[in-house]
Amino acid sequence: MHFNHTLTNSFIQKPMTFMHLLVYTFFVSSLLCFFALPSLSITDNHETICGSTIDPNYCKNVLANQNGSIFDYGRFSVQKSLTQSLKFLNLVNSYLQNSSVFSQYTINALEDCQLLAEQNNEYLSNTYNIINQASNVLPSTQAEDFQTILSAVLTNQETCFGGIQSTSADPRVKNDLSSSLSDDTKLHGVSLALFVKGWVPRKIITQSWQHNGGNLDFHNGHLLLKMSNRARAIYDSARNHGRKLLQTTNNNSVVVIDMVVVSQDGSGNFTTINDAIAAAPNNINSTSGYFVIFINAGVYQEYVSINKTKTYLMLIGEGINQTIITGNHNVGDGNFTTFNSATFAVVAQGFVAVNITFRNTAGPSKFQAVALRSGADMSSFYSCSFEGYQDTLYTHSMRQFYRECDIYGTVDYIFGNAAVVFQNCNIYSRLPLSGQFNTITAQGRTDPNQNTGTSIQNATVKAADDLAPNINTVQTYLGRPWKQYSRTVFMQSFMDRLINPAGWHEWSGDFALSTLYYAEYKNTGPGSNTTNRVTWSGYHIINATDAANFTVSNFLAGDNWLPQTGVPYLSGLV
Repeated sequence: MHFNHTLTNSFIQKPMTFMHLLVYTFFVSSLLCFFALPSLSITDNHETICGSTIDPNYCKNVLANQNGSIFDYGRFSVQKSLTQSLKFLNLVNSYLQNSSVFSQYTINALEDCQLLAEQNNEYLSNTYNIINQASNVLPSTQAEDFQTILSAVLTNQETCFGGIQSTSADPRVKNDLSSSLSDDTKLHGVSLALFVKGWVPRKIITQSWQHNGGNLDFHNGHLLLKMSNRARAIYDSARNHGRKLLQTTNNNSVVVIDMVVVSQDGSGNFTTINDAIAAAPNNINSTSGYFVIFINAGVYQEYVSINKTKTYLMLIGEGINQTIITGNHNVGDGNFTTFNSATFAVVAQGFVAVNITFRNTAGPSKFQAVALRSGADMSSFYSCSFEGYQDTLYTHSMRQFYRECDIYGTVDYIFGNAAVVFQNCNIYSRLPLSGQFNTITAQGRTDPNQNTGTSIQNATVKAADDLAPNINTVQTYLGRPWKQYSRTVFMQSFMDRLINPAGWHEWSGDFALSTLYYAEYKNTGPGSNTTNRVTWSGYHIINATDAANFTVSNFLAGDNWLPQTGVPYLSGLV
């Protein structure tokens, strides 16, 4: 998403994708839905294999003179992707070594690319190590993990590209990196497609109904914790000081290896959130438990970035509008990319946040200004608030879950390319700049093989207080297609009358209208009437069988990882 001074939405645009078009058909049938590409014989040639990739001609060039099975082709492509990702990282590093000649914006954009390229190198290396040993389909959970990772590789490429394509970026950097990014992205798309063909088992989506995860109630009382003696002492000390702690609803527990308290008055272990995070152990595994950071009420003017080593952190505040993390970085001032404008950013696996407000106070005149960005796999947010205007909540990549959260914004204020489910959340559109319209979502899927999309279930969609008197003059839409294969579903949600009868808005002309997947299922309220909705071929009014694809259980494989977080959830449809 790049900065432009023009106020109308049509020119406040994210960079257009540079990938080629491919008609993508999302299909379901009867009670069971099968997502599988045609099976391949053990020695299919590369022309057959490339036939259904996003760019068959490019794929054929990559695999030219190669022979073998789908697994051989896949390993070759991923290995080539890994080699290219390392070359690109070295190119970015070479520019950063001479950064004194560049503007602050260009340096920030290069640092974004450096971080994202480092991630891609790790993701591709891990993928190659797995498939180099596997000559058959992977177990479904492992296949889901690596499809998620390879989907994120493409998202990282797009994010880097978007930053350096800004008018604020140095032309030398823009021209040099853009070519490499474009070629490498096509290569990574081939690797993802071949991985899906070779190693991902046919996925059976079952129709699922209400099933409560049966987890913890974080609002009052005490939490049953499995913890060390030191952690118990801290917990008891916090309780004795009158903190609102946690409560179990049916004898469940969250495993905690240690915990600390942040308090600005000096009564805790730390006075800043960043210091507490720095003290957390590195690379906790999923079975060890969480490092818990209790954050006392207060306004914390900090920019927090949780790197990949700080896994399985749980941050617990004292409540929405009680524990507030705030900043004002933005694109409008000319120094920051959308990616690094975030007040709070996290990429560490297994992150959990509870009872916290994340805020960006830049205001609508500063355009893109992110309150929270998550690229953390299996991250969850419970009873949190996200406050901003344009681009409030950046669900960047990987798998994410939001429960009973409040989200405030104007233009594209829930955006990104994660596989994400919002459940029982309140979505509040605010008053935008004069000449703008509101768009709730801008989903960024660029490839039909990515397992990404935005699912909004059992939400309440209303006007914020500043917009309420103006809903007859300010138009609000459910979303618009940021990228070619944008995928967003609203289901079982209440939509107030602020929603325009068309429901959805185009991005630019007919871009993506046939390749996107937008759907609605059993929504209620005056804004949910679908009689006058858009007639795009990519828009659908779906049934329960289709909707089941976008539930926590099926879309996120959430039953495998959400129970340990203690965050309540419904596996299926309400």
